Amino acid sequence: MLAKLSMRPWVRRCAVPCAAGLALLGAGLPAADDPVPGLARFYDQKVKWSACEGEDMPKDLQCGKVTVPLDYARPGEGTLDLALARYRATGRSRGSVLLNFGGPGGQGVGQLAVAGKDFMGLTNGYDVVGFDPRGVGRSSPVSCGNASDDPLAATDGVAAVADPQAVLAKLRRAAAECAEHSGPVLPHIGTVNAARDLDVMRDALGDGKLNYLGFSYGSRLGAVYAAQFPDKVGRMVLDGVDTLTEPLSEQGVVSAQGQQTALENFLAWCTEDIACPFGQNPREAREHVVEVVESLDRDPVPTDFGEAFSGQDFAGALAQGLFSRELWPSLQRAVAQLLEDGDTSRLEAFASGGVAHPPWRAAHRGLTDPQDVPLDNLPAALMAVNCADDPDRPAAEQVGRDLGRLRARYERASPVFGRYRLTQVLMCYGRPKGTDFIREEVKDLDTPKMLLVGTRGDPATPYRWTVETAERLGSSAVVLDNRGEGHTGYGSSKCVHRKVDAFLLYGTLPPDGSSCGSDHDTE
Repeated sequence: MLAKLSMRPWVRRCAVPCAAGLALLGAGLPAADDPVPGLARFYDQKVKWSACEGEDMPKDLQCGKVTVPLDYARPGEGTLDLALARYRATGRSRGSVLLNFGGPGGQGVGQLAVAGKDFMGLTNGYDVVGFDPRGVGRSSPVSCGNASDDPLAATDGVAAVADPQAVLAKLRRAAAECAEHSGPVLPHIGTVNAARDLDVMRDALGDGKLNYLGFSYGSRLGAVYAAQFPDKVGRMVLDGVDTLTEPLSEQGVVSAQGQQTALENFLAWCTEDIACPFGQNPREAREHVVEVVESLDRDPVPTDFGEAFSGQDFAGALAQGLFSRELWPSLQRAVAQLLEDGDTSRLEAFASGGVAHPPWRAAHRGLTDPQDVPLDNLPAALMAVNCADDPDRPAAEQVGRDLGRLRARYERASPVFGRYRLTQVLMCYGRPKGTDFIREEVKDLDTPKMLLVGTRGDPATPYRWTVETAERLGSSAVVLDNRGEGHTGYGSSKCVHRKVDAFLLYGTLPPDGSSCGSDHDTE
């Protein structure tokens, strides 16, 4: 799953590699059932909990850390400290449930601090634990050293079609900067290692099995863990299920299609209101949005910070606002402010993550963030993890040949978001080949039943990915069909929330293929 912040939305341009010197993730990595000598000391630790530092941290939130090897193949050659936070169980605890809020690159400690109330039901039986994965937040954050907080914001899919060699040279330079600023964690970032970290956390928390709730990218992390440690899987929920097989170029097309569908749903809702800035006709409204994007790309408008606000910035703000139906009224007002007054401030708030979101939809840079987390950590981590997980590395000549064809395909998928997503094709250029473990090994799992939640109107992880991933994982996967809108179901559907909590707390699974209706059906 792709994310981006600029601080711009985490569904922003995911086009840039952040490290040229990344080693092949997983090379020499031992199988989970063939432990390397020297790992035992990491499994002997216990988390020491204390009050979280920071005046804005909730008083009942506790923080701790777990130490993991930098390189699981050579555990004696350096370590990392991973940051954890927890809300303690209100009664008798049966252990912990670990949360991953997505991204990749989403912070778990800060997100749990911001929106812990959404998970308080789980404290009826569990300590609820969030964590910053390696390379993220308080856990040795990667960076590209870019003051603009976007590793390569200037990369543009259309510009790449016009002059691919110039853009690819820029990508190579950007990758070298990322390697320079990220430190030793960068060659060891990625989901295969993050899943091994999960198992160290599980043991340090005193749990025999991993109970887990993963959103969006967190579903990929959960699936990889289940493939590596099938005998350690407890109650596992994957919400907003990621693909395990599609290359990044295909994911970009899917994202463009999903965002276009979400936009059309938003416009159908908006045009019922006399105040809709796009008018009262849905077809004309769709055409109007395209005109706004094209106009702003030709003639960007200035912002209060001196930067120009382009059509691609507008598309990025729309993409962020479409992630949750709860945000639609605010998005409508933000667009009206632009079209009526030329004021971009509210749309910039969407683009910067400054509008309130459920925690699994965006990585916050808020009051709970420590000052030493680089501004570009989310996009830098997103690039690093996605590329470490992806084995495809087309040659420069192939990129040049394919971009024109891909541009047409992306723009057919969405006249609004196609150009915006096209940069995804270039994301990993300049990096070594990533691991093939996820595509080849994460399948036909022999684990306890897992609950997979797919949302029909999800703009980022389409429902068909839930079905395809369930088929790939095998008989252990149980699908819950959420017939609503927005990215993931737990935060937007009361029905999904109840069924997920019932499974995690009591082991009660809904029938495979059962559904939850939209909470808005009765409006």
